[in-house]
Amino acid sequence: MSPDTGGLGWWVGREECRFVDVGSLITLLAAAAAAGWVDAVVGGGGLLLLPALFIAAPGLPLATALGTNKLAAIAGTTTAAVTYARRTKIDWRVAGPAAGLAVVFAGVGAALANSVPASAYRPVVLGVLVAVALFVSLRPRLGVVAQPQRRTRVRVVAAVAVAGGGIAVYDGMIGPGTGTFLVLTFTALVGADFVHGSAMAKLVNAGTNLGALVVFASAGHVWWLLGAAMAVCNIAGAALGARMALRRGSGFVRVVLLVVVVVLVAKLAYDQWG
Repeated sequence: MSPDTGGLGWWVGREECRFVDVGSLITLLAAAAAAGWVDAVVGGGGLLLLPALFIAAPGLPLATALGTNKLAAIAGTTTAAVTYARRTKIDWRVAGPAAGLAVVFAGVGAALANSVPASAYRPVVLGVLVAVALFVSLRPRLGVVAQPQRRTRVRVVAAVAVAGGGIAVYDGMIGPGTGTFLVLTFTALVGADFVHGSAMAKLVNAGTNLGALVVFASAGHVWWLLGAAMAVCNIAGAALGARMALRRGSGFVRVVLLVVVVVLVAKLAYDQWG
């Protein structure tokens, strides 16, 4: 494809170039900043960033969109994880093993990204999100106050397996909603409050992004220059989001979580039946 006069060229690989006009680029970078903020607070930034990427570059292969999104996302989640780690206590005995597993299992998910259509997952994810919304709504104290009595050995093992295994595979394959699922895993299974659950989620999410990015990059499915520009904006949004979550507390995170889940449900329902 040859450059057009109204576009900016971004090298993808040895054989193809894609072009994004200036207006779409600005919108995409704003979406990257907003996604970083949402991801840092409660997860779900992919809901903003992936559709924006497809709008900016129509016809972009799914694997390339996912790989480019991972480049931006790993910058934001790492920034958020560092911010949380500096300002609050992270349960490393849960988050550490989960993050290590997540690198491997997200890579597996990324390797399978082109083999199964995203539409096959949509009904399942939609059902899970509706269950999450009901679960959080009907249990108003969940995540608002830490419940350390929930932290048993069995629950810790379950949290590590769910976060570092099942959710990591999903993130490598599709992605949107991963942070939300991680936060709920740590609050429901090991009794973390929403702030500390979000802190652990960011660490694991950085692991899932790393594992998936390595696989996508090795296959040539990363739009490096555009991904780097998105990463800068994602970092800015993530730093702001993590600081707001720490300053405003678990009640604020709970409200954002419910809003994000409702929006995710609406988006997936529209994609399924709209």
